[in-house]
Amino acid sequence: MRRALELALGGWGRVAPNPLVGAVVLQHGTVVGEGYHAEYGGDHAEVVALKAAGAAARGATLVVSLEPCAHHGKTPPCTEAILAAGSTRVVAAIRDPDPEARGGLEVLRRAGVDVVLGPMQQEAAALNAPFFFARLRSERPFVALKLATSVDGRIADAAGRSQWVSGEAARDYVHWLRAGFDAIAVGGTTALTDNPQLTVRGSVTPRRPPVRVVFDRRAMLNPGVTLVRTARQVPTWVVASLEAPVPSVTALEQNAVRVFRPASLAAGLGQLREAGIQSLLCEGGGALGTKLLVDGLVDRLYWVQSPVWLGEDAVPAFPGVPGRPLAEAPRWVPVERRAMGLDTLLVLDKQPCLPGS
Repeated sequence: MRRALELALGGWGRVAPNPLVGAVVLQHGTVVGEGYHAEYGGDHAEVVALKAAGAAARGATLVVSLEPCAHHGKTPPCTEAILAAGSTRVVAAIRDPDPEARGGLEVLRRAGVDVVLGPMQQEAAALNAPFFFARLRSERPFVALKLATSVDGRIADAAGRSQWVSGEAARDYVHWLRAGFDAIAVGGTTALTDNPQLTVRGSVTPRRPPVRVVFDRRAMLNPGVTLVRTARQVPTWVVASLEAPVPSVTALEQNAVRVFRPASLAAGLGQLREAGIQSLLCEGGGALGTKLLVDGLVDRLYWVQSPVWLGEDAVPAFPGVPGRPLAEAPRWVPVERRAMGLDTLLVLDKQPCLPGS
């Protein structure tokens, strides 16, 4: 199952809105085929693995990171391919939360296939957290917050310089990460100060380039900012507020920027979901990240910690987060820890997003 989960990541940035899925075929404990869902509209992981196994799939065990689908979508049901291949046992990590796709395990059981559900369920849920969130909740996108900080939790030095807190390996990872989200967001001050491109420039070319989103209450962005200047080439949206000056909003719209004017941050996220954004990666700044955290709107934290001390006069990552007694403080769930050059990546989820058993 661990190998199936590793394989599934091969579809990162290429299969959404479908989930990431990997599969391994075992014959007498030996791997005879493996595969993953590589492209939206293409063969699912089970079909790829079974084709790789060929005749060795008959009587074999299929290990898959998600319940095989039982419906006809872009491709035929995976359950049909499993039965046609003659596999006699299927081990799935987790149920498919999609009401149209789920039910494959029951189809296989009725056909006499031995079915096992549950190995590495939490890891499988974490792998597809945005996919599960989108199908279990509809009020807003899955929100991930990405931060690069010093060891003492600072995102910039006392003069506001933040390029670069993290190293090259971490920056390469961020481009890979961006490819798997529907939208990339920053705050208005960050957009003006750093003048970012917010595009994917890494090893993965996303099937659909992420929408660039700026949370800018006053609609302050001007036509000289990169995000506005290139809005006709890359979709760029601004989440402003009801108080945003009409001339500023009009100027952005004339430059092909789509402007939302919600009554609150949560309402703005709701409008993004209605517009088709199911997953959002927020890259700063500190005020926006803090607001999202305080309002309970962050589902995952990608935290790159660099071995440098910037001191108490530097810019804190979480300014203004109210304190809590230790016994009442929320404890997040570690998803991943690994070295990234000289830096360390820590991925935390607020809570597992598990479909029903």
